[in-house]
Amino acid sequence: MADSVLLSCDALPEVQPAAVCGAVVDVIELPKPDIEAGAPLLTALSRRKSHRSLSEEALCAQALGELLWAANGINRPESGGRTAPSAQAFNEIDIYAALPGGVYRYDPKGHRLVLKHAVDARNLTGYQDFVGTAPLDLVYVVQMSRLLQMPPQQRETFSAIAAGCISQNVSLYCASAGLATVVRGWINHRLLADALRLNEDELPILAQTIGKPAL
Repeated sequence: MADSVLLSCDALPEVQPAAVCGAVVDVIELPKPDIEAGAPLLTALSRRKSHRSLSEEALCAQALGELLWAANGINRPESGGRTAPSAQAFNEIDIYAALPGGVYRYDPKGHRLVLKHAVDARNLTGYQDFVGTAPLDLVYVVQMSRLLQMPPQQRETFSAIAAGCISQNVSLYCASAGLATVVRGWINHRLLADALRLNEDELPILAQTIGKPAL
């Protein structure tokens, strides 16, 4: 049996975010999702896989809005229910979008992206080279202050489950829409938190890169 090949986890030199490309906008309003679009669920499951070779071409507004809604958008307006489950509906995971034009937080209620920091932080969302040139890197951030009513020994487990459900929603949307994506846990948590200007009770735990497949 051949020896297993493992990724190196050695610390890499610290890097800084880049300057944004083009004009910075405070809010990006997202189109409503077309819930009739895309491949059927079982077809999407058959296509779901990790891609690390992505085009640098920007995603269209429709695709950006649909994947964020699929990730953790509101699918039951009467109750505020989300597309991804959360224990006791704490909804402790915030989604940050690292785009060439800045770092934005997804606002599910308004279905929009709100500017958090006017830097291009894509290169800080992971150690692999492709993350800095892909059109979109999502970062899943735990808001620990929302979990104060949960026993401390359960907080890490349930927030990790919630982030995993969100990332799988994105993966299935990408498989359905013909996009490429890969989920990544190899991140420098401190540098990424600084780039996203997070508070002490906010922890980035997972990242996900999305784009069109490279030709």
